[in-house]
Amino acid sequence: MKEEVLNKLVNSVLSYDPEAAVKAAEEALQKGIDPVEAIEEGLAKGVRIVGERFGAGEAFLTELVIAAEAMKQAIKVLEPAILKSAREKKTLGKVLIGTVEGDIHDIGKNIVSTLLMVAGFEVIDLGVDVPAEKFVEKVKEVKPEIVGMSALMTTTMAKMADVIEALKREGLREKVK
Repeated sequence: MKEEVLNKLVNSVLSYDPEAAVKAAEEALQKGIDPVEAIEEGLAKGVRIVGERFGAGEAFLTELVIAAEAMKQAIKVLEPAILKSAREKKTLGKVLIGTVEGDIHDIGKNIVSTLLMVAGFEVIDLGVDVPAEKFVEKVKEVKPEIVGMSALMTTTMAKMADVIEALKREGLREKVK
């Protein structure tokens, strides 16, 4: 029964079907399947397969984006159960994450955020198009152990260096990984 539901999760991602992913996530919760396992052995497995296909030139970027959207919609269903269990156990630490200024792509950031949350980290997501100053402000405010930056476009990758320099200027660089 559990394997059947996990396979439904995998297949919903492989068939690029957010509605099927949501239904399978609801079924997983109804049948008492651990939501973290539903993500790791269902949704994430499906996204990994699509990612491998993309890497091999057998899938288009659009398909990868739609597969990630299916995963994202299902995670919205699973997230309350994950957060509830996370409150019941100690977190592994805080991760501050965002897409750097000038970039509005968030697929990779969202997948990483979800996987970090599933692994037991508290994730503070700044969103997209985040200036260096906002990263610095939030590091001061929430005191994360880890700062994660995302940039899809080569033209915005230099903004990562801007964030690192801003953290150095404020004496914060050595306090975060």
